[in-house]
Amino acid sequence: MSSDQDHLKETDTEARFEFKKEENAAFETEKGLTEETVRVISEDKDEPEWMLERRLRALEQFQQMPMPEGWPGAPDLSEVDIEDIVPYIRPDIETRGGAESWEDLPEEIQDTFDKLGIPEAEKNALSGVGAQYESEIVYQNMQERWEEKGVIFCDMDKAVQEHEDLVKDHFMTKCVPPSDNKFAALHGAVWSGGSFVYIPEDTTVEMPVQAYFRMNSEGMGQFEHTLIIAEENSEVHYIEGCSAPKYSAFNLHSGGVEVFVGENAHVQYSTVQNWSKNTYNLNTKRAICEADGTMEWVSGSMGSKATMLYPSTVLKGPGATDNHITIAMAGEGQDIDTGAKVYHNAPETKSTIESKSIAKDGGRTNYRGLVHIADGAEDSSTSVECDALMFDNDSTSDTMPYMEIQESKVDVAHEATVGKIGDEDVFYLQSRGLDDDDAKQMIVAGFIEPITEELPIEYAVELNRLIELEMEGSLG
Repeated sequence: MSSDQDHLKETDTEARFEFKKEENAAFETEKGLTEETVRVISEDKDEPEWMLERRLRALEQFQQMPMPEGWPGAPDLSEVDIEDIVPYIRPDIETRGGAESWEDLPEEIQDTFDKLGIPEAEKNALSGVGAQYESEIVYQNMQERWEEKGVIFCDMDKAVQEHEDLVKDHFMTKCVPPSDNKFAALHGAVWSGGSFVYIPEDTTVEMPVQAYFRMNSEGMGQFEHTLIIAEENSEVHYIEGCSAPKYSAFNLHSGGVEVFVGENAHVQYSTVQNWSKNTYNLNTKRAICEADGTMEWVSGSMGSKATMLYPSTVLKGPGATDNHITIAMAGEGQDIDTGAKVYHNAPETKSTIESKSIAKDGGRTNYRGLVHIADGAEDSSTSVECDALMFDNDSTSDTMPYMEIQESKVDVAHEATVGKIGDEDVFYLQSRGLDDDDAKQMIVAGFIEPITEELPIEYAVELNRLIELEMEGSLG
C-alpha cells in the first residue's frame, strides 16, 4: 500500500467531517425567499440582466408549483420550510471568485479544507480542484497544461461573466429547466457557486477534476450549479464531494447539475455525499448525450435526514450509452430515496443501472427509477439491477422500477434482490479471526465493491471509511 493510501486509512474520518467553524460571513441574506432576496443575490454578484430575469422567472415558477406529493413511499418533506432557510451566505474572503492559492484564504477556511484533505488530493491525483464554502467558491485551480489546450474549469459566477455565450445557451435551458420540479425552480432562483467545465473537441483530460462543497452555517441552504460541456471526441472525469456538520436546525441542499455530452465524447460524474443527519438533500441532475457518446454516473449517498436524488440521462443520438452505479445507506431516522432515469430517444442506445442500498437501525432506502424507450428507438437495450442489504427487521428497503417501453424491437432486463446479512457468513469470517463488527464491515465492503472500483483509490478508501462510521453510528 502506498504512503498516500496509508495516510488516508489512518485519517480520523469522523473528525474530518463532523467539525464545525464559527460563522464568519461577509454578507448574507435574510431568511426566506422573496423577489427582493433574488434581486439582492444577483446584485451582490454583479450579474448581467439576463441572469436576473431567469432567476425571477424561476422564482415565479417555484411559487406556483406544489411540493412533490402523491409519490408512493416518498420521504416526508413537511419540515422543509423555505422561510426558515438562509439562501445565500458569502464567506469573508478578499478575492471574489476564488483565491489562486490555499495560503490566500482565511485561516479558518484553510483549516476546513485541510481537514477534508482537499489540498493533498490536488497535489496527488487531480487535474484541477474547486472548493466551495457556504454559497461561493473560495478556491479554484486548473493545471496549466490543460488550460493551454483550451480546457476551462472555473466557478459558475466567473463563467457567467467571462464565458457568457456558452452559459447563456446552456444554463437551465435545454437540460434542467426550472419547470422540471419545484426544487429545480428554487435552485434556478437562488443558485450560487458551483463549477463550469468545458472540454474542447478531441481533448482527453487524463486525471479527474474535483469540486468540494461544504456547508458550515446552521439553517442555511446551498444551491451550487454544475455545468459540464464535453465537445465531440472529448473525455473528462468530474468528482464531487459534499459534507456538512450536524446542527439542531435543518439545512437544505438543492444543487443542480447539467451535463452535455457531445458525439463520441465520454463523461464520468462521480459524487460522494456525506451530509449531516439534519440535512435535506434534494438535487436535480441530468445529462444529454449525443450520438455514440457515453455518460457515467457513480454516486454514494449517506448521512442526510432525507434524500431525493435521481440523476437522469437523455440518450439523444444513435449509439449513445448511459451507465448508472449508485449506493445509498440509511440508518436511524433516515429516508434515502435514490435512483436513476434514462430516456432512450434514438436507435441503438444502451443503458445499465446498478443500484446498491444498505439499511440499518430502522432506516429506509428506496430505489426509484424510470427507463423510457421511445417509439422508434429500435435495437436499444437496458438492464436494471437492484440489490438491497438489511441489518435488522426494523429497517426497510423498497424497489420501485418504472418501465415505459414504446418500441417492440428492444432488449429489457430487470433484476432485484433483498437480503439480510447471513449468520453463516458472519460465523465463517469469525472463524477466520474477525470479530462481529469487522466481519459485517467486510461483507458490506464486498457488497459495494462495484461502486468503489469505479472511483480513484483515494475516494474509494474514503467511501469505505464513511460506511464503516455509518455502521458504527458515529456520523451525524
